[in-house]
Amino acid sequence: MSKDRVLITGAAGFLGSHLCDRFIKEGYHVIGMDNLITGDLRNIEHLFKQEHFEFYHHDVSKFIHVPGPLTYILHFASPASPIDYLKIPIQTLKVGSLGTHNCLGLAKSKNARMLIASTSEIYGDPLVHPQTEEYWGNVNPIGPRGVYDEAKRFQEAMTMAYHNFHGLETRIVRIFNTYGPRMRLNDGRALPAFIGQALRGEDLTVFGDGSQTRSFCYVDDLVEGIYRLLLSDYYLPVNIGNPSEITLKQFAEEVIALTGTKQKIVYRPLPVDDPKQRRPDISRAREILGWEPKVERKEGLKATYEYFKSLPSEEWARQPKEFVSRS
Repeated sequence: MSKDRVLITGAAGFLGSHLCDRFIKEGYHVIGMDNLITGDLRNIEHLFKQEHFEFYHHDVSKFIHVPGPLTYILHFASPASPIDYLKIPIQTLKVGSLGTHNCLGLAKSKNARMLIASTSEIYGDPLVHPQTEEYWGNVNPIGPRGVYDEAKRFQEAMTMAYHNFHGLETRIVRIFNTYGPRMRLNDGRALPAFIGQALRGEDLTVFGDGSQTRSFCYVDDLVEGIYRLLLSDYYLPVNIGNPSEITLKQFAEEVIALTGTKQKIVYRPLPVDDPKQRRPDISRAREILGWEPKVERKEGLKATYEYFKSLPSEEWARQPKEFVSRS
């Protein structure tokens, strides 16, 4: 088995921690890096006893030093939910710009291949449906979500500049809505928000009339797609997500059925620039990576619900008042 060394930024976050697990399983020496501004050490504490895992408590927006060789860098450091990036907008912009620049510089110095975590949010409130990688997006750069959307768009541009100018090996994954264990109950996104409300016996809050759509991919499927993309020869952006589309009203109804609660759905005004529809075209991932999601939503929801139920009851805290969106 390989003992190549891989750096994963945002390692204590939802996706980063699952990637650490995968690369340890595949036989890599994993260096996790996180400033813990939204990450949680509990997500990776089971790895601390592993011989081939080490953790750096560091902000990638500052100069990065990692001694020794690196084969791969996966840049997953960033707030990823509206409630986070609206509370810390400048840090969100910095990790997408300065953080990406620092990681690319490190990759260049180590002759490492770098994969960046981009997002379906670069498509904004899309005028094309489903979204293909060729679509340039419909983004409001000065709207409340612009700090995240534009940080990710800049991140892609910077990554392609390093690829084209320096010949750096780069990969770009555009991640669509993902769910699974280790999400934060209070991060403001649809699934943890709905389940948190159900656990507390509250009505489920849907913004708008609930007709806006999302496509939810289970985390194990996403990690498999990312792993295949990293090891592929393809350098242009690739959508990774589940094309099974559902309205948020239907999704809330599924959560009510899953949790067996008697709560009803209540409606609130739609936030500014909230996307009306979101569904990936994964033709490129199917063709190039031989990838498509395998986990059915019913199965994934059950596993996620069991995880949330296992958390201490004090973590079922009431939704923060700053909550403004439901991605």
